[in-house]
Amino acid sequence: MNLVFLGPPGSGKGTQASKVSEKLGVLHLSTGDLLRNAVKAGTELGLKAKEYMEKGELVPDELIVGLIEDKIKAGELKNGFILDGFPRTVPQAEALKGMFVNNSMGLDKAVLIAVGDEEIVSRLSGRFFCPTCQTTYNYPANMPKEEGICDKDGDKLMRRPDDEEDVVRNRLEVYKKQTQPIEDFYRNESVLTEIRGEDSPANVFDAIMKALQ
Repeated sequence: MNLVFLGPPGSGKGTQASKVSEKLGVLHLSTGDLLRNAVKAGTELGLKAKEYMEKGELVPDELIVGLIEDKIKAGELKNGFILDGFPRTVPQAEALKGMFVNNSMGLDKAVLIAVGDEEIVSRLSGRFFCPTCQTTYNYPANMPKEEGICDKDGDKLMRRPDDEEDVVRNRLEVYKKQTQPIEDFYRNESVLTEIRGEDSPANVFDAIMKALQ
């Protein structure tokens, strides 16, 4: 199956994409991994991407689409794939569609993991991590034994700057403006399937697998 996973930050789409890819035996392509691997391999597109990344600039859409197309031409996606983190905008979705058409491919499903704003804020602003061992905690689902202290090494827990509540709310607004219109794009393509993401990860996974049958 060829799939795209969509959802706001904190919806759990990365976690679910990993689990579904393992279950279906298809490649999980996150944008970050795609870029890092291309840079590491020193491919022509990887070197171009590196220039943008070193300047702290966004890698152009056509370059990311090109990296995905390289995977197709290398035969790495013949058993199916899950795209996670791309596309993020309607122009990206259109560019991706054009590339698939040129390679006689298409999407089977765009899986939207829908989660309400307050749940997202609660999830992300409740995330803490240990700066020493990188163990992550989440209030209230996975709390340390002692408030603010890592169970493993006793270090003081920290919160990532982009998990502060005001930053989370801003990230949600950016998502709604830039990425949410993709839902209608894939709805019009008749490939969108919506899964409620507030349930436990196990139940969300079961709902996704049922929708893909």
